[in-house]
Amino acid sequence: MNRYYKDFGEYMQEVFPGIKVQKLSIDAGFTCPNRDGSIGRGGCIYCNNASFTPGYCSPQDPVELQIEKGKAFFRKKYPEMKYLAYFQSYTNTFGKSIDILAEMYRRAAGSEDVVGIIIGTRPDCLPDELLDVLAELNKEKPVIVEIGAETSSDHTLQLINRNHTWKQVEEAAERLNSRGIRTGLHLIAGLPGEDANDVLETIRKACSLPIDSIKLHQLQIVKGTPLLKKWEAGEINVVPFSLEEYLELCVKIVLSVPHHICIERFLSSSPPDMVVAPKWGLKNYQFTNLLMNRIAKKDIRPHF
Repeated sequence: MNRYYKDFGEYMQEVFPGIKVQKLSIDAGFTCPNRDGSIGRGGCIYCNNASFTPGYCSPQDPVELQIEKGKAFFRKKYPEMKYLAYFQSYTNTFGKSIDILAEMYRRAAGSEDVVGIIIGTRPDCLPDELLDVLAELNKEKPVIVEIGAETSSDHTLQLINRNHTWKQVEEAAERLNSRGIRTGLHLIAGLPGEDANDVLETIRKACSLPIDSIKLHQLQIVKGTPLLKKWEAGEINVVPFSLEEYLELCVKIVLSVPHHICIERFLSSSPPDMVVAPKWGLKNYQFTNLLMNRIAKKDIRPHF
């Protein structure tokens, strides 16, 4: 058990007692409403899916085949592992009928050694009919919905071309909770025009919601994104955190998040050749070790 916060391992032991689980990413060929013209075009300005999609994912492959490829990838190192089918790329509740979505999720959940599913989506793409489907599936195997929230600032959400509001995040979290579906929020530190205080305000607002986890990472300026073009042209104000600044911010975050909410991660590690800034050269576990050592040196007592 982590001394200072609930980490992903502890969270998963609560959901799957005595079982070790590994996420298997799935690219099921979705798009996003801010890409296809439904509410905007171009997608989030910082997004390049190639920077985080594993090589075994291909939208041309059926869900079951992607799961088998993922299992083969991990099986040699972790032969006793069970798996979570993780619908990761783009908005995984958008652009398909409820029947097609339900059938896709059930196929994934029914695959051998899959003990639950995770669905990444947006707060404005969760119709009640779909939530009812997820609630029924959740009775058979755990369902976790990850909402891309990013920030509590509506101004920033428009600036980065998200085109949803924080109010919609609040409503989505409440609606999922009312159906007993575990919910996580994805948040980004260092978005255009935001500083450490803005991030802490988003954390405060997030922790007031009925959520189970927070997935945090620093903004990375990645090749092939509108953000890079705007940043290089001086059209947008982004000041990447230094490693020291981000460590200090994460100390404050750890000490402000109540223990019933898991902090899944602090860092994004895109392929080094794709990252323009900040270039720290650290994996998530390496950053976490630095963070825990820093907290220990400060002689801070756990807050739970």
